[in-house]
Amino acid sequence: MSDDIVRWLSEHARALDTLTPGAPTQDLRPLGEALRGTRIVGLGESTHGTSEFFRLKHRIVEFLVREEGFTTLAVEASQSAARALDAYVRRGIGDPERLVARLGFWTWRTREMLDLVGWLRAHKRELPEERRIRFVGTDPQRCADSVDAVAAFLRRTVPARAGDVHALQVLARARPASLPDPDRTLVRHAEEIARLVADHRERSGPGDGADAALEHARILVRAADLVTRPFAPSAGEDSVFAARDRYMAEAVTRLVDGDPHARVMVWAHNGHITKGTYGEQIPALGSRLRERYGDAYYALALFFGRKSFLARRGDDLQGPPVPHRIGTGIRSLEARLAGAVRGDYYADLRSGTAPWLSAPHAQRGFGANVPRFVYRFHTAPLVPARDYDGLAFIARSTCSHPLPGAAG
Repeated sequence: MSDDIVRWLSEHARALDTLTPGAPTQDLRPLGEALRGTRIVGLGESTHGTSEFFRLKHRIVEFLVREEGFTTLAVEASQSAARALDAYVRRGIGDPERLVARLGFWTWRTREMLDLVGWLRAHKRELPEERRIRFVGTDPQRCADSVDAVAAFLRRTVPARAGDVHALQVLARARPASLPDPDRTLVRHAEEIARLVADHRERSGPGDGADAALEHARILVRAADLVTRPFAPSAGEDSVFAARDRYMAEAVTRLVDGDPHARVMVWAHNGHITKGTYGEQIPALGSRLRERYGDAYYALALFFGRKSFLARRGDDLQGPPVPHRIGTGIRSLEARLAGAVRGDYYADLRSGTAPWLSAPHAQRGFGANVPRFVYRFHTAPLVPARDYDGLAFIARSTCSHPLPGAAG
């Protein structure tokens, strides 16, 4: 164990009293102080299937909304389906369990996410709608709701062109890079439909649902771009991975630039909220936000020590997520964090300097799917102060709790 890390954390780490939402928030005050002057905070996670990450982020969201004036939760989830969930949060429309289940990925179909959505709905519901919390998806993938919304709009307003949407039905469940199209025929078709909706809005004004239809049409253009790009991790800015993070960053930018009072919480994997790159030097969502907003963007990574988390096995894209177990290990940054301070804690990496903050380390990270057996050995490089502004460490991870039927 590096004495440098021990010394620094003994001075700067702040114990988390509990992970339970609704508990007193005195222990989160240091995080609130670190976020003074920021407009965006990235809330990361090293797995998508850890119950404690959901619970801690639920607790942080409550704190940031109540005491720090944050207005919007933007999640690495379907832009298309999240619009209906936002209508529930702000106006009580729809069934929350069904709407959470439609967010596009098994990772969000959990009891923990449903609990958070319930709190978002209950908070300040007596206020005018424009002052209630917003729930926004940032990922153009999984856009069935947008296909349906644009088709319904054209049937109502331009019935002769309603059939044009049929060619975009494939976007409803297609995955990035799953439909290679060097000629970009699908993208051009989606762009033509978006122009059709925009022209109608220009002629008729924003009424009759034109604003919502236009946003859904623009989501289809982004989705078509993602699913038709080639799978080429080494292609840099042209890769499907860079395009996805660019679109997610643009979604956050629209929120921030469109409202001078907006303060946005961005919920995504550590690999996305980092201020640097991931994989084969893919510019991350967080790196784009840092470039645009400087220190007004704060990247908070969540790490864990040991035990279990949910993920799908290997390349299985349809089956249920299953528990995966892991120990703390000895070579990762997480092992050093676990050995330096007992329990759960938060540390602001902007609050002081030390050699370990500028040195290379290995971090663990697990997505929605992990390879069989060898996942325990997967790490990615990081330099703490370069990649993140703060970290929260959870000593023990347990599996999140899927809703019934969440394996789809």
